[in-house]
Amino acid sequence: MTETTDSMPDWEKRFRAPRVSLPDWAEDAPDRSLFVSNATGTYELYAWDRATGEQRQATDRPSGTMDGVLSPDGESIWWFSDTDGDEFGVWLRQPFGGGEDVPAAPGLEPSYSAGLAIGRHGASVVGRSTDEEGTTLHVVRQGAEPAEIYRHRESAGVGDLSHDGTLVAIEHTEHGDAMHSALRVVRLDGSAVAELDDTQGGTEELGLGVLGFAPVEGDTRLLIAHQRRGRWEPMIWDITSGEETDLALDLPGDVHAEWYPDGSGLLVAHSFEARGELWRYDLDTRELVRIDTPAGTVSGATARPGGEVEYLWSSAALPPQVRSTAGTVVLDPPGMKAPESVLVEDVWVEGPGGRIHALVQRPAGATDPLPTVFEIHGGPTWHDSDAFAAGPAAWVDHGYAVVRVNYRGSTGYGREWTDALKHRVGLIELEDIAAVREWAVLSGLADPDRLILAGGSWGGYLTLLGLGTQPEAWALGIAAVPVADYVTAYHDEMEALKAMDRTLLGGTPEEVPERFEASSPLTYVDSVRAPVYISAGVNDPRCPIRQIENYVERLAARGAVHEVYRYDAGHGSLVVEERIKQLGMEIAFAAAHLEGGGSEPEQG
Repeated sequence: MTETTDSMPDWEKRFRAPRVSLPDWAEDAPDRSLFVSNATGTYELYAWDRATGEQRQATDRPSGTMDGVLSPDGESIWWFSDTDGDEFGVWLRQPFGGGEDVPAAPGLEPSYSAGLAIGRHGASVVGRSTDEEGTTLHVVRQGAEPAEIYRHRESAGVGDLSHDGTLVAIEHTEHGDAMHSALRVVRLDGSAVAELDDTQGGTEELGLGVLGFAPVEGDTRLLIAHQRRGRWEPMIWDITSGEETDLALDLPGDVHAEWYPDGSGLLVAHSFEARGELWRYDLDTRELVRIDTPAGTVSGATARPGGEVEYLWSSAALPPQVRSTAGTVVLDPPGMKAPESVLVEDVWVEGPGGRIHALVQRPAGATDPLPTVFEIHGGPTWHDSDAFAAGPAAWVDHGYAVVRVNYRGSTGYGREWTDALKHRVGLIELEDIAAVREWAVLSGLADPDRLILAGGSWGGYLTLLGLGTQPEAWALGIAAVPVADYVTAYHDEMEALKAMDRTLLGGTPEEVPERFEASSPLTYVDSVRAPVYISAGVNDPRCPIRQIENYVERLAARGAVHEVYRYDAGHGSLVVEERIKQLGMEIAFAAAHLEGGGSEPEQG
């Protein structure tokens, strides 16, 4: 180990240690795989030939690259090329073995991506989203002009392309509810074949999602996700006959699935109470058999042609690994290993909308009460889990307890919990956060005078809204890429997020101004008492910079203590050193402005 590595603090090592994603593999050439790694200091795509063991960096851009797909024959890599993280770009294609990048869909102008399905019979489907056109889907064939097969103002996306390349499954929200999709299957000329819509005929709208066509030539079965029993679970829909096969899996929590490569069974991913596990469901015997995985979180899994399953696993204490049910580590990147962190504790708190699940980490051997960071997740349709996270681990290293709250709006606790946000957006989540805050103080964990509200994206939004609506509750706020001025954010953000905001708030700012006002941090900015740290990507299409500047100007006008860091990227950075820099600045801000807070960040 070098002297530089020896002197590097653990929290920086967790960011710099090489990581890899779960490899995707080409359906008709399973030895060819594609994965993401930060090995160069920037997250990029890598091609991996399992037969020879050769790994090759496929992309190399200053801002990094995350979105890539292998063609079924393994001959080419499609990857999405945007500008400095603004998510607005085009698909490029390069040979698997390396070579020139060329436009994968010539004739299609830059856009936000609305999905991609690469066919094995010469036709692929590319989804596009723009503010001017809404969502359009196009069939792309080499040597021919792209053919538009779908267009609508509301958000939609490519679900999947059938194995024989004749059918396209589309998720759409033509009914206007961006939280609950309906499904349509069309031919390559755009003509409709089948429709499934759970948003009609009831007092509550239910969503559907595409999980994938059967991996067999001529098979018209489509694996889908539904919410008919109050949670996500899989079902098989035969497009030709219309038959729906209800699997009725007896598992609590959300259940998703994908096909085994031969179509004989399903690999079931089960998420419950912030943990994840895997099962195999045999379609002939209807037997459900648990696949042995360690306690923690399985954040991705795939069944290989030989029947073994590869999965990405971690826990709050142990760094991620790509493992196989064959008993091996599939990908073990060279270089230093990320230091372990501390275990997570589960806490259940009674809240105004039901029991709230929170995850707590505290420094080993520390004496309560502690300075405490409430690290609020984004989404809002997401959830914190017992998974390795370098950010919370860094706060723990510096003497802070970390509390993460799966507030109403989070996934993994049933449809009713996720859908509870509508109309009183932001305020509902903060009620749950306040209930957990009260528990943290009364239990003796948290020092009430040293409480930090922090988060990124939707978590950054809740941070700014909480500082204004609960000014006496928080000693400091740290908001990364937040919504700060909801009205301006709506007008500047990408079209798909406009649709989501219309769903959450019941209309546009012009139609329901009182709701936007009640849910906007800008409304309460003059009530903020705590020092505020804000970071923002100048190319961010999700939480655009102008609305953040509006909020900052109001802070500055009243002389409020604040610090703003602007960086040249989009909704977060894919550059490791940039991530370390940002977290170091956040920890330093807390140490400077929180009396009796944690320690200053160590410098490597």
